[in-house]
Amino acid sequence: MSTVDVMPLSRLLRIYAADAGYEFLRLLRAPGAAVPMLAFPAMFYLLFGVVFGGHGPQQAVYVLGSMGAFGVMAPGLFALGIGVAIDRERGLLALKRALPVPPGAYLAAKMAMAMLFATLIFVILAVLAASVGGVRLASTQWLALALVMVPGVLPFCAIGLLVGTWVSAQAAPAIANLIYLPMSFLSGLWVPLQAMPHVLQQLAPLWPAYHLGQLSLQAVGMASAPVLPHVEALLLMTVVFFALAVRRLRRAG
Repeated sequence: MSTVDVMPLSRLLRIYAADAGYEFLRLLRAPGAAVPMLAFPAMFYLLFGVVFGGHGPQQAVYVLGSMGAFGVMAPGLFALGIGVAIDRERGLLALKRALPVPPGAYLAAKMAMAMLFATLIFVILAVLAASVGGVRLASTQWLALALVMVPGVLPFCAIGLLVGTWVSAQAAPAIANLIYLPMSFLSGLWVPLQAMPHVLQQLAPLWPAYHLGQLSLQAVGMASAPVLPHVEALLLMTVVFFALAVRRLRRAG
């Protein structure tokens, strides 16, 4: 019988909560990683939504939706992608397997940390939008945007985990950026898809950032496409990438 089978639920939850807390503190103690994840979405929002927001409040609302999706991609891709690659090379994953803790605690802590950072990004963008950007949304719209952004980090956690299981710690930042920046552009998060060549518009549904961006824009009232296909696409991508990453992790360690 395994440790998880005999462990009381209250103790199991404390272990998961403690691991998540340690992961959050670990990232906060690395400001070179934490600060850009929190600052870049805010900086881009101020730049494109306020400073160059020539179309007034509508521009500020649109940029809030697109930068919301752009912002929450980073904790999954970078915190998991780079973090897992470093832990794998240092032997921390092998050590975790030898400890009497639930086998899923490590990944659950990483995902909880990413969702917490996504929450912080949402709060920062919401405060900037409501104060400097002059954005006025209904409380249900703010709630809908939060419900898109916070769990919306999970598909990118799956991609980041896959990156971390395949590449070295030295290569992980470059690979994460090669995914993050082109995908953001090709998904219409920087430039509206309507302004892009037709072929790029046709390819946009291939990228998870596109589906998250559409849900985010829908939450703030800047898109009217059906929600369910985007949710289904993100769920499918999350499951596929997590399955590939866990399979690789079991083989490579």
